[in-house]
Amino acid sequence: MKLIERVQSILLKPKETWPVIEQEGAEIKTIYQDYLVYLAAIPAIAGFIGMSLVGAGAFGVSFRVPIISGLVSMVVSYVLLLVMVFVLALIANALAPTFKGEKNLLNAFKLIAYGATASMVGGIFSIMPALSILGILAGLYSIYLIYTGIPVLMKSPAEKSLGYTAVLILCGVVAGIVLGAISAFFTPGAGMGGAGDVTMKVPGTEITLDSAKIEAASRRMEEAQSKGDTEAVGKAMGEMMGAVMGGGKGGQPFAPKTLRDFTPDSLGDFTRTSIDARTEDSFGVTFSSVTAEYARNDSRLEIKLQDIGAVPTLLMAMGGWTNSTVDRETQDEVERVYKKDGVSIKEEYRKDGSSTNLELVLANDVMVSISGVQVDIDEVREVISSLDIKRLGKLERKPL
Repeated sequence: MKLIERVQSILLKPKETWPVIEQEGAEIKTIYQDYLVYLAAIPAIAGFIGMSLVGAGAFGVSFRVPIISGLVSMVVSYVLLLVMVFVLALIANALAPTFKGEKNLLNAFKLIAYGATASMVGGIFSIMPALSILGILAGLYSIYLIYTGIPVLMKSPAEKSLGYTAVLILCGVVAGIVLGAISAFFTPGAGMGGAGDVTMKVPGTEITLDSAKIEAASRRMEEAQSKGDTEAVGKAMGEMMGAVMGGGKGGQPFAPKTLRDFTPDSLGDFTRTSIDARTEDSFGVTFSSVTAEYARNDSRLEIKLQDIGAVPTLLMAMGGWTNSTVDRETQDEVERVYKKDGVSIKEEYRKDGSSTNLELVLANDVMVSISGVQVDIDEVREVISSLDIKRLGKLERKPL
């Protein structure tokens, strides 16, 4: 009954339900066990019934997917859908600072898991292929759910929610294409048959499916499953997801220490108070980042150096704005997106100097982000010039 109540509340009263979800202390594992494993089964089972038992047709021609192939595809699509929820949660979490939100992986996972409710429930229409358009409409309602949940869970300003949602949905579309591509590998007699890599062009980058790597990972997964080796299954799944998400296609990520060298102990009157250099590795996707905080009396600076160039999907998600040009000014705020000397620049600041955000994507796809509290835009620009951005942008990435 709790499952049904949650589905009803998020679908019928999303604005009232998101604050309740935000306050819940449920872990990611619990949300999977108590919610997603049931909802994700709806589109998987309905799709099997629709394509293998009912069948689809047009213009007097009908066809059905063989039962065995349909069952295999059902299981694989079910598992991959559960994986994709977590992948999109990772992306939603990484995007939060870009849209003035707060990084919180649990909240990001809640946003995607519960936001996808309408899409998963709408999967029931796949039982009748002729009604599949209704499933698409249900998916559109999930966009609205995510849009209303972003300010509550990710603490992003309401005016940033539309852009935040748009980037997430773009990633979701790519994930859906990837889901279908991977499922094909598990269909008996399918596979790539020696075909070359598959490349999908999306705004800001290209996503390449490494057919050989995916097929090899799928064989290892099948072998591990037959032996009951869950650890090997997880490793093979990670390799597959890494190939799908474009991991390594941009080359090796820069080492955290290399990026850390560009965050000095002090910046003018600002003294560094903390630094965090790390390499993130999830589902075969690896990237490096450094976060440094500086203080001067009541003024604060946070500088982030993120190597997003090694992963095309990450570049698409976090650097999508680099293809835009913006010049917006109100009585209190300014927002500009432009290019200068081959560097993409985004400036967002209040004229009273209370808050300033500046982002740059360099030629080698390293993203530099500076957020300032009680620091005006002119001083932030001076900070940028003291970080030796030119030398940072000339770092050459090694191929894998």
